[in-house]
Parts: sequence; structure tokens; C-alpha cells
Amino acid sequence: MTSQHANRPLPDAFLAQMQARFGERFSVASAVREHHGTDESPYPPMLPDAVVQATSIEDVQLVARLCHTHAVPLIPYGAGSSLEGHILAVRGGVSLDLSNMNRVLEVNAADMTVTVEPGVTRKQLNEHIRDTGLFFPIDPGADASLGGMCATRASGTNAVRYGTMRENVRALKVVTADGSVVKTGTHARKSSAGYDLTSLFTGSEGTLGIIVEATVKLYPQPESISAAICNFPDLESAVQSVIEIMQLGLPVGRVEFMDTWAVRATNAYSKMDLVESPLLLFEFHGSAGGVDEQAEAVREVTASNGGMDFQWARLPEERSRLWAARHNAYFAGIQLRPGCRASTTDVCVPVSQLAKCVTETADDLDAASFPYTILGHVGDGNFHVMMLLDPDSSEEWEESERLNQRLVERALSMRGTCTGEHGIGLHKMRFMLAEHGPESLALMHALKHTLDPRGILNPGKMLPPLAS
Repeated sequence: MTSQHANRPLPDAFLAQMQARFGERFSVASAVREHHGTDESPYPPMLPDAVVQATSIEDVQLVARLCHTHAVPLIPYGAGSSLEGHILAVRGGVSLDLSNMNRVLEVNAADMTVTVEPGVTRKQLNEHIRDTGLFFPIDPGADASLGGMCATRASGTNAVRYGTMRENVRALKVVTADGSVVKTGTHARKSSAGYDLTSLFTGSEGTLGIIVEATVKLYPQPESISAAICNFPDLESAVQSVIEIMQLGLPVGRVEFMDTWAVRATNAYSKMDLVESPLLLFEFHGSAGGVDEQAEAVREVTASNGGMDFQWARLPEERSRLWAARHNAYFAGIQLRPGCRASTTDVCVPVSQLAKCVTETADDLDAASFPYTILGHVGDGNFHVMMLLDPDSSEEWEESERLNQRLVERALSMRGTCTGEHGIGLHKMRFMLAEHGPESLALMHALKHTLDPRGILNPGKMLPPLAS
């Protein structure tokens, strides 16, 4: 696993200015630095030299200006739930904690938008707007911050119907490397005015600017919701059902896949009694009649592929328990091998290639020396592999990286992507050239240099060095 690079100490003048401005909100204490130098990736801790808690846009501007002036690395920090090493301080510097910027600034029910500070979490937002009849559908497994979700272009179980953050961010306010504030987008449903800067910053992983405000789309709460589980005799028949459902254009709200090991782990961790075979977990949204029609059409498809009868979860508390168990699948998986470290990766392929990609991946993993699970948002071709590694075994780490390499190469050969929603961070940088090509990668480097000429924003992430 990668070790931390040697860092130069923070300049005395920089330390003095930060301490004078932020007082107790600026810390060099080991415990605080350790908290901000660890995420859910397989990498060892990589600590920043200092941590600052921001409470306003003006705070963020000042930190950016000082870091720009003194060439100090600056890493935005939200909930710390990233899976690919996004928030690790590979070159030291300052971790900018935005979690206290957590106000819901404006709910516009008529336009179905909401404007939030970056530290607002998805659960906090939906609780805030619960009585408006609207909801925010993007739901990565962790209770991630909206700023982090914008920065990584996150998605989740609802993406098959409601899209990802890319489709749901209307406008942003971003602090650039020199402390300037840039506003992108509008609250209108569409625009053809100028470059799409909102999309440029959405998914930039803190390497081009620091998101300090976001306006996102909301949706009406469905009149009727029902959920169902369908088990299958094997992995391929489950995934083939998804392909056929998508090709028929059936408007399911969610369709999730879990392999046998993921189901077993979920049963143990969440005290469920699911049948331990590959399964699909569906949710149907709409009118009462529409939900019944969707469910019947889906049931016919699954039955034709050997699926068992649906097990229904119609009551809100039943659905909540089911989806809580699905969202906790990461923590459940870890318990399959107590004391392990998970290397979690994801790819996304065209739905037509999904069955081939999943089954070939499972064949590879069956020969591995460590346990694994496969699950994912297969309705849009996205699935996740969690490899459960002995943290003290370099052999297992190297084996997992070889399997990850094969998985990504398989996805790229199918015209897919090395990551559907985790992002690049540290772990996926080496695949950027193969996916995008040298010309596109050079253009990304040019954009990075234009917006961050001193290279202070989340350095060592996203973009691999250009070949000389």
C-alpha cells in the first residue's frame, strides 16, 4: 500500500496567520489530524499537518488565499466516507473541514430546488424537507455531505430512475485556489449560455475548487411505494433479468443486486432472514395502480429467468429496514472477516454487457485467496466488488490490485468506465490514461493548471503525471 510522501513543514508565517484568524478552530493536534487523515479506502493513514474548521465562505476564502500564497496543500474534507483515498494528505498540508457549514439556505418548493451549504448531509436534507412533499433522491450508502457528493459526482440506489449528482446539480458556488468565489449555473431548468462550469466542478474531487454552496433538484414524494425481493438460482440469471427490465423501459425506482456472500453478510449484520442466494431488490414508485403494473411486468421478467416469487415489503418500516440493511452492506461485508481491511472498487458498463462483466469478475474472484462480495446498482450497469484483505499481508494487497486491474480492463474493453460513482482519488489514477487517452488527459492537466497554477488543491489525486 502507498505510504505518505515526505512533506515540508508548514511555514511559520502561515501558521501564525492561521492561528491568529481561527484560534481553536485551527489544530495541529495528533488526534485531530489522524481523524482527517483516514477514510474508508484500503490505504494507511496519511495525515495532514493541520486541520481548520470552516464556518463560512469567508473562512474558506481566507484559507485558500493563505495556502495559495505559501504553496501549502489544501484538501477539502466533508464526511470522510470516501472509498478511493480522496481526502488523504499524500503531501501533507491543511485539511479544510467543511462539516460545520451545514445550513439549508433556501427551499424553493415551487421550483423543486434547494440550496445548501456543503456540510449538509443527505439524511439531514431529507429530514429538513420532509413536510414539503418533496425529497432528494441521491443516496450513496454513507450519510455523505452534499459538498462531497457534488465533488465526487456521487449516485446510489435511486440512480436508475433519478440519475446521479451530474443530472441533479443546478448551480454551485465555488472558491478557487486563489480565494476567488465563482458562481456557476442558475436555478432554471436549462440553459445554453456559455461553458457548463457546473459540470466541470461536479466530479472534480476538490482538485479545481472548493464547493461552498450547491443548488440541487428535488422530486415529489411518490404517491405509492412498494419494495420486493426476488432470489435467483445463480448470478447470471439475476443480472440477465435486469438487462431485460431495462431494455423494456420499465420505470423501476430502484433495482439492486447482491451476491450470495453479500446476502449472508447482511443477514448476520442486520439480523435479516433473506434467502442466501443471488437476489435482486426492487422498489417501485408511482400511483397505486402504476406500482402494481410495474411490479407485475417485472415479476414476469424475473420468472422467465428462474426468479422465485417476490417477497414484499409494503409497510414503510419494512422498507426502511430493508434499505437500511442494503446501505449497511459495506459494514456487513467487513464482518465476514473480522479485523480485515476492505478494498472496495466499482465499474460501470453498458447494460448490455453487464451479465458478461459480472460473471467473468465473479469467476476471477472465486479463485482469490480472500473472501469477497459483489453488489451494486445494476439497473444502470454499475456494480461494486469488496475484497476483504488481511491488513498485514502485502501478498493479498498485490493480488487484490491485480484483480482490480483485470476488472477495470474488462470494463474498459466493454466501453465502460473504471468507476461509476466512487471517483478516482488515489486508487484509480493509473486507469485514467487508458480510459481517456493522452489528448484528453493533457486537456485535463491544462484545466487543472489554469484553475490551480500552484497545484495546492488536493494534490496527488485524480490526474496521473503526463508522460514526458
